[in-house]
Amino acid sequence: MNKVDLGGRPLHFIGVGGIGMSALAQIVVQRQLPVSGSDIKGNHITDRLESLGTKVFYSQDAANLESISQSAGSPRETNHQTINRKSGGFSTQASAATHNLKVATALSEKVDPQLACNSPQVICSTAIAKSNPEYQAALKLDYPIFHRSDLLAALIDQYKGIAVSGTHGKTTTSSLVGYVLLQAGLDPTIIIGGEVDAWQGNARAGQGEYLVAEADESDGSLVKHSPSIGIITNIELDHPDKYSSLDEVIGVFQTFARQCGLVIGCLDDQVVRDNISIDISYSLDAQSNADYIARDVNYHAQGVQAQIWERGKLLGSLNLQLLGNHNLSNALAAIAVGRKVGLEFSVIAEALATFSGTKRRFELKGEANGIKFIDDYAHHPSEIKVTLESAKIKTQESDVKRVVAIFQPHRFSRTETFLAEFAESFQDADVVIITSIYSAGETNTNNISGRDLAEKIRQRGLQTHYVEELSSIPKFLKEDILQPKDLALFLGAGNLNQYIEKTIELYPN
Repeated sequence: MNKVDLGGRPLHFIGVGGIGMSALAQIVVQRQLPVSGSDIKGNHITDRLESLGTKVFYSQDAANLESISQSAGSPRETNHQTINRKSGGFSTQASAATHNLKVATALSEKVDPQLACNSPQVICSTAIAKSNPEYQAALKLDYPIFHRSDLLAALIDQYKGIAVSGTHGKTTTSSLVGYVLLQAGLDPTIIIGGEVDAWQGNARAGQGEYLVAEADESDGSLVKHSPSIGIITNIELDHPDKYSSLDEVIGVFQTFARQCGLVIGCLDDQVVRDNISIDISYSLDAQSNADYIARDVNYHAQGVQAQIWERGKLLGSLNLQLLGNHNLSNALAAIAVGRKVGLEFSVIAEALATFSGTKRRFELKGEANGIKFIDDYAHHPSEIKVTLESAKIKTQESDVKRVVAIFQPHRFSRTETFLAEFAESFQDADVVIITSIYSAGETNTNNISGRDLAEKIRQRGLQTHYVEELSSIPKFLKEDILQPKDLALFLGAGNLNQYIEKTIELYPN
């Protein structure tokens, strides 16, 4: 078996509570497939999956797989209306069921019917170690094991897939694209790496012909996807644990681009401009020859206003609630998609104007003592720079005077490789607090520490503090740092955001 069977055979997700894995699990369980998963602890995401019918084990043991095999019955008949982008849609559950049977035949090799019925396909991410007990059990039991990207690729092939790639901006851009299609009544299926209030989570199973998803370059898996439309926002070296050079990263994106039916790319990124064959372009540079351009831009504390041009013709005005030029660029990508699928600009602009953002992307978590507390996923120097630029815009408001950046470095390899770039990225902060490095499972080969980064930033003239223990952050901020009219910006892809609420709680109501 070399491809995921979506015709009724069970799927088991190792690490089902993760943001990427849970989105895929939600889509397949809402297609009425037998789905189970495991994680070491529960959260609101696993609660949601259980409410939809997913069997969740709160441990990772070999016995979980045996339990699934013994309890699984015949494949359930799907009542999800699947769309095949190559042959068009259909209108009845019966025709959908017929189509799903054909898909199952196309996606799987011939296997013993009883085995196909009972033994699960095991789905895992790059984060799952080969020593994981369930992974080892799947090997011993000869169950098919797939990377999460294999499942995503199988789903993309059943729709008019829109895959959003790029080193930065994937989650916001895919959320904007999905939101535009949703508001326009196209009922898309959406699979993203962040949570959006509009569909109460990180996934949405629609009945329409479009599927919007992120295509991840961190482990090179985006080369498995062949969407109808591919978006490339930018290209940088972000994962030195995976790639030895920028050229290697470029090669992966070039492979992805060749497999897309049509490529939408950002001309403002020189690496994209010089190395990717783009079919539809967008840019914030009014002098560029991009297909979609933003002119007369006004960045303000409540968002962005701009005039949008399409191939030399004024489409109209755009108003965003999102801050910064990076989000205006992301919105241009969404406009390009919307126009490509036949939407009027007025419909697109109306949708974009009401999009309030994605969780953990400059998300306001609360206010206390006149201080705003913001959570942001930024963990690469480029991301930190644009996020702090957005934060600085907020000082235009009378109730924000200082930007206090609290950053948890993510991965030893990334911190060491980009130490100088990280140090330069905090220039728009008034005060910087650096914590210990979140390892993400890496070994600290060269003994790099958060203290090293703090010292580099301090050398650039910024007020900088190093706090090694995360548990010390709330008290340190309240007693030594934060003042009324501060914007406290918690940055990083690790677990620093868990201490935002703990800090807010220190202030009296």
